[in-house]
Amino acid sequence: MILPAVAGIIIVVVVLWEAFETIVLPRRVTRRWRLTRLYYRFTWAPWRDVARRIGSIKSRETFLSFYGPLSILLLFVVWATLLVIGFGLVYYSATGPDSTHPNLTMCFYLSGTTIFTLGIGDVTPHTPVERILTVVESGLGFGFLALVLSYLPVIYQAFSRRESNIVLLDARAGSPPSAAELLRRHADQIGLAALEQLLRDWERWSAQILESHISYPVLCFFRSQHSNESWLGALAAMLDACTLLLAGTDNQCTRQARLTFAMCRHAVVDLAQVFSAKPQHYYNRLRPEDLQRVRTTLAEAGMKLRDDDYASRKIAMLREMYEPYLEALSEQLFMPLPGWILSKEITDNWRTSAWGRITGYTAPAKHEAALDDH
Repeated sequence: MILPAVAGIIIVVVVLWEAFETIVLPRRVTRRWRLTRLYYRFTWAPWRDVARRIGSIKSRETFLSFYGPLSILLLFVVWATLLVIGFGLVYYSATGPDSTHPNLTMCFYLSGTTIFTLGIGDVTPHTPVERILTVVESGLGFGFLALVLSYLPVIYQAFSRRESNIVLLDARAGSPPSAAELLRRHADQIGLAALEQLLRDWERWSAQILESHISYPVLCFFRSQHSNESWLGALAAMLDACTLLLAGTDNQCTRQARLTFAMCRHAVVDLAQVFSAKPQHYYNRLRPEDLQRVRTTLAEAGMKLRDDDYASRKIAMLREMYEPYLEALSEQLFMPLPGWILSKEITDNWRTSAWGRITGYTAPAKHEAALDDH
């Protein structure tokens, strides 16, 4: 029986290669047909469709937050199941006349107890080929467990680094972050120095996003702790802010804004390619009246933006460089993008707490206003 053996070997090789590309290989895999890619395509689409039917934003984000971690665990289950099936088919081809596993079901049982190193002993290999296969599968079982144990810490360390920078935006750009709020809170001379440093930090952060999320695309599905924040929304706010600085101002932040814009745009474009998200415009994030509101708001804070045809054309050209990719990722990952300026005033996350909502206690306004005193 050659065909079961050939089929089993193909299954084992495909699974091992997929595990290598997904966990060990530190670069994007451009091959179109991949088992892992098909797995995420067929599991994410129905999960996203169910989320669309949830009316509450908080409940929807909670539901979506389960997908990333759960998909990793289920992927390990799929790989392990396929390895059991693959080796079971090879055992079936190598079955001897006095074998204790004469049928396919018992071969799968032998494969399962071997790869998970259970060592029950009720089904044992008899032929030399079966004994060799048992040793090989046991070794692969240990290796598979080692890969799982090494993969999860890497994922969660990258997630933690990403989220730390997103949380830092809360007091700097609002919740959710927006370009207008980021620039308004850094409009004075001291704020511009802080803004330049923030842009420099975000140039490095976007490079880390590019490296980690291309190596481990599953990180893109991990949601932030707050329902009004996301890594994609933070990137959008930073790109929007850089666009306003490049098109409307000429100050100490302009050079760094150009570098940060380039790095953030690089991350967005490459991640859109990873998900095969075709760039296109779904909606207009910056209407003329919104741009005028941005200019008015910043002017009141002390930062005057250019208001002429050149500035408007440059804003439009810069937006065209990244917004189609942002919107494609937003549609693909079901992550809403923040506006350039919020339609209404929203309380920052750091000013609220679940304890306050439970007990009804809120800090007096005069206490929070003390932070604004100099």
